[in-house]
Amino acid sequence: MNELTLRDFTDASEPFALFKAWFAEACEKEINDPSAMALSTVDPDGMPNIRMVLMKDWDERGFVFYTNRESAKGRELDASFKAAANFHWKSLRRQFRVRGPVEQVTDAESDAYFASRPRDARIGAWASQQSRPVESRFAFEKAIAGYALKYPIGDVPRPPHWIGYRIKPVEMEFWHDRPYRLHDRVVFRRETPEASWAKQRLFP
Repeated sequence: MNELTLRDFTDASEPFALFKAWFAEACEKEINDPSAMALSTVDPDGMPNIRMVLMKDWDERGFVFYTNRESAKGRELDASFKAAANFHWKSLRRQFRVRGPVEQVTDAESDAYFASRPRDARIGAWASQQSRPVESRFAFEKAIAGYALKYPIGDVPRPPHWIGYRIKPVEMEFWHDRPYRLHDRVVFRRETPEASWAKQRLFP
């Protein structure tokens, strides 16, 4: 990152344009899955859970990912409707964190994204009882074969439990590596997803 870009980063007045620039650069330079993010949720006992998911869309409403709502993450999201996520673009020595309330995307949005997936992935969404025990790999493959027979040609409809969630950010933090661990951190916060942003620079 040259000094001009670094100055633009620390002087940014709102977070979405900055995320757009960082994500575009990550898409060009990050070797694997620039849209991968670590998604954190909390179970009913307050125990945190974290796993990698792919962000599939974003705009000023928030950051969208898809999952089986009957999975562990889906159940936890439906219980709290809150989440946090972290992008680590190692090749660029940058991190981006976001957290806030979560909402389900519309059925139309879920339908459109599901239809864009490869056919085998759509079959797999029916076959996988995500996060629940399975007796063997063979049992899973048998379920896949069963749904492949059920939908041999034509459209594979979206399972009703396969949906999208949107993190509506109330906090967005940008972190950039500097020598000797003297990193740059800028955080934007707001009380609600409808409020204005306040910006702070943080000690590393």
